[in-house]
Amino acid sequence: MSANKETLGKTLGVVLAVCLVCSVIVSGSAVGLRDLQEHNAKLDKQTNILEAAGLVAEKKSEVPAIYNQYIEERYVDLASGEYVEKSADYDMYKAARDPEQSVKPQPDTASLIRRAKVASVYLVKDDAGKIQRIILPINGSGLWNMMYGFLAIDNDGNTVRELVYYDQKETPGLGGEVQNPKWKALWDGKKLFKDGEVAIKVTKNAGSDNPYAVDALSGATLTSKGVQNTLDYWLGKEGFGPFLNNLKRG
Repeated sequence: MSANKETLGKTLGVVLAVCLVCSVIVSGSAVGLRDLQEHNAKLDKQTNILEAAGLVAEKKSEVPAIYNQYIEERYVDLASGEYVEKSADYDMYKAARDPEQSVKPQPDTASLIRRAKVASVYLVKDDAGKIQRIILPINGSGLWNMMYGFLAIDNDGNTVRELVYYDQKETPGLGGEVQNPKWKALWDGKKLFKDGEVAIKVTKNAGSDNPYAVDALSGATLTSKGVQNTLDYWLGKEGFGPFLNNLKRG
């Protein structure tokens, strides 16, 4: 009996020791890889913004230099549409989880639950420093989860150039087609507003000659509706509407 207890004790001791060693290794790896993970996340974000900007980097290593040369991140108070100052590490999606930095959308068209009071915008400039495009970060609920994207518009505040969804969990081959280049190409040149109201529609049989409509995704009604709800919210008075009005007024 004593021998059995001694054997059990040794076994448990070995198991605990192995668990401790594994925990130390995993924790050390996580800490050691944190900088690399943050670097890759930043690089992916810059890459998607450059796509929305219509800028191409042939190599991943070229992305930071092109981004820094042509992209300027600014911060907008969504209530007033005016620029405000924020630190360079400000994250509007993290701020949305902080009650002091966020509000509850009324109405919550895009099913956000909360959204930050201050949002980022990205100004795309040419070699002379003139603004060519404005990129608006947008998010809204799809069929399965939240979808995150960038909407790029001309400096007239009305003409779409790109709609880039970079994070979504929609059904592959159906709602996941928001990332299909053919569907993305339909957005180029579409108009967002008519007579001061949001006019862009995601609908069946939109027709290529309709400047205010884009074909809905085949077999993905709820994802298409999610895109529509997202645009309705972020282009409206609760989203970037005041900022875009200020932009149009110069």
